[in-house]
Amino acid sequence: MFSVFKRPAAAPVPDEPSRGADAARIVDVVTRQASGLGRESAEVRGIIDDTHKVATTQASAMQALAQRLQEVVGSQAAIGAETAEGLRAAAEVGEAVQAIGAEVGGIVDTLREVSDAAGQITKIALQTRLVAFNASVEAKRAGDAGRGFGVVADAVKDLSAQVETSSKAIHGTVGRLDARIAALARETRRTEGSVQAGQVHRALDAVVQGVTRIHGASQQSRQVCGGLESQMALIEGEMHQTTRSLDAALGRTEVLLKLSEQLIEALAECGVETEDTPYIQAAQRAAGEVGALLEQAVGNGSIGLKDLFDENYQPVAASQPAQHTTRFAALADQLFPQVQEELVAFTDKVVYCIAVDRNGYVACHNQKYNQRQRPGELAWNTANCRNRRIFNDRTGLASARNQRPFLLQTYRRDMGAGQFVVMKEAAAPITVQGRHWGGLRLAFKF
Repeated sequence: MFSVFKRPAAAPVPDEPSRGADAARIVDVVTRQASGLGRESAEVRGIIDDTHKVATTQASAMQALAQRLQEVVGSQAAIGAETAEGLRAAAEVGEAVQAIGAEVGGIVDTLREVSDAAGQITKIALQTRLVAFNASVEAKRAGDAGRGFGVVADAVKDLSAQVETSSKAIHGTVGRLDARIAALARETRRTEGSVQAGQVHRALDAVVQGVTRIHGASQQSRQVCGGLESQMALIEGEMHQTTRSLDAALGRTEVLLKLSEQLIEALAECGVETEDTPYIQAAQRAAGEVGALLEQAVGNGSIGLKDLFDENYQPVAASQPAQHTTRFAALADQLFPQVQEELVAFTDKVVYCIAVDRNGYVACHNQKYNQRQRPGELAWNTANCRNRRIFNDRTGLASARNQRPFLLQTYRRDMGAGQFVVMKEAAAPITVQGRHWGGLRLAFKF
C-alpha cells in the first residue's frame, strides 16, 4: 500500500524591490544595533577607565601610607631602643648616687672625727692657759728673778687663748658642715628595706617611671603598627589585583568597542548608506580641503615643508592646561577656520571639527574653544582654551595617525564637573604632497 504525499506549495518569490527593502531594513537594524553596542561599550569602557584611575590613585596612596607606616614602625623601634638605653642609664645614675651617698657618709664620719679632735684641742688649750696663768702668778711672786719666766707664761697664755678660739671656730664650722653633709647623705642614700628614699632617688624614680611608661607605650604602638602593616600589605595586594582585573576588563571593552566600530566601518565601506555616512563623507571632504590649502601654502612659499611638519612643540609659559606652539601654528590660525567652522554648522549634532597633526596637536580649534587663557582659572581654561594643545589619548591619537580612507570611533567625552557624553567621531587623513600630515576629526552626537 503506497502513501501519497503532497509537495508543499513553493513560497512566492519576492520581487527585486521587496528584496531591496528587506536588505535596507536589515542593514538599518544591524547599523543601529552596532551603533548601540558601540555606545554601551564606550559607556562601560569610560566607567571602567574612571574606576581604574581611582583604583590606581588609591593603590598609590595606600603604598605611600604603607611606607609611612613602616617609617612609624622604625621610629617606634628607635624610641624603644632609646628608652631602654635611658632605663639603663637611669639605673647607672641611681647606683652612682648611691655610691655618692656612701662616700658622703664616710665624709660625715671623718668630719665628726675632726670635730672630736677640735674639742680635744680646745680642752688642751684651756688647760694650757690655766697652767700659763698659774705660772704667771708664781713669776710675779718671784719678783725680778721670775720676770723672764712671767713673759714666757704670758705668751703661752695668749697663744693658748688663740688656739682655744680657733679650735672653737673649727668645731662650729665642722658642726655646720656636718649638718649639711648629713642632709646630703640622707638625700643621696637609699637604705635597703626603707620605705622612704632621698629626694634625689625620688626624682630618679620619677624619671625611671616616666621612661618606663614611654618604653611600654612605644612597644605597644610598635605591635599595633606591626599589625596594621600586615593588614595594609594585604589591602595593597588586593588593590593591585583589582587594578590588574580592571586592566583586563578595560582591554576586553576596548576589543568590543573596536568590533562595533569595525562593523559600522565595514557597512560603510560596502557602500551602504547609514546614519553615519554624511559625517564620514563630510570629514573626508574637509580633510581634502585642508590638505589642498596646506599644499597651496607650501607652493606659494607661505611656509616651508619642513616647518609644516615641525614636531618641536614649544611650551607656552604659565599655561594651564599646558599649551604649545609650533612653526605652523600661525598658518593654521589663518587657514583652518574657513573649513572647520563650516562643518561645525553642518548639523546641530556636530560638537567640533578640528585638523590635527599626526601627534594629536591642535594648532587651531573651533572659534568658541579658541579663547585666551585666564591666569589661575584651570577649569575655565580646560573647557574654553582647547587650541595649542596636544590630545594624544586613545581616540585623538588614533584619528591623528589613521591613514585609511576614514576611521569611525565611539568614545565618552569628559565635559567637566563629572558630566560625560558619548559621541562618535569620523576622521579622515590629511596629506600634503603625498605625505601624511595628520587627520581631520569630526565629532558628533548620537
